[in-house]
Amino acid sequence: MELEDLKELMALLKETDITELQIEKEGTKVKIKREKFFGHLDVQQSLLSERREVKEAREAKEEAEEAEGKLFTVTSPIVGTFYRSPSPESGPFVDVGSRVRKGQVLCIIEAMKLMNEIESEVDGVVVRILVDNGHPVEYGEPLFLIEPV
Repeated sequence: MELEDLKELMALLKETDITELQIEKEGTKVKIKREKFFGHLDVQQSLLSERREVKEAREAKEEAEEAEGKLFTVTSPIVGTFYRSPSPESGPFVDVGSRVRKGQVLCIIEAMKLMNEIESEVDGVVVRILVDNGHPVEYGEPLFLIEPV
């Protein structure tokens, strides 16, 4: 089998959905294999969603830093999944505009199948909720902005 024949087979593979080709000709065996091609749109969509998530996280962090002087930032003490209510059927612990007291439960963070209640450290009014229900949170990630009263 000549080099030109091999180039022709590789070009044929690129033009089709075939990922593996094995040919035996005149005692010579050739096996050509390529990784499965993921469509351009699939890759582009995943990149766009990753960029959006990074941008949203950066904006939340910037808002928390900007408001740090006048607002109290409640941060996540652990890595886990953020929940605004005790169960899917229940209403949220707090909403924007809710008055909270020190020790009042603001949310739950699930970590390793354990539900951890996150309590307010100050009396005040919830100005902003920085994380969507059911989303993962990192250690130290801002969760709420509270205006102390």
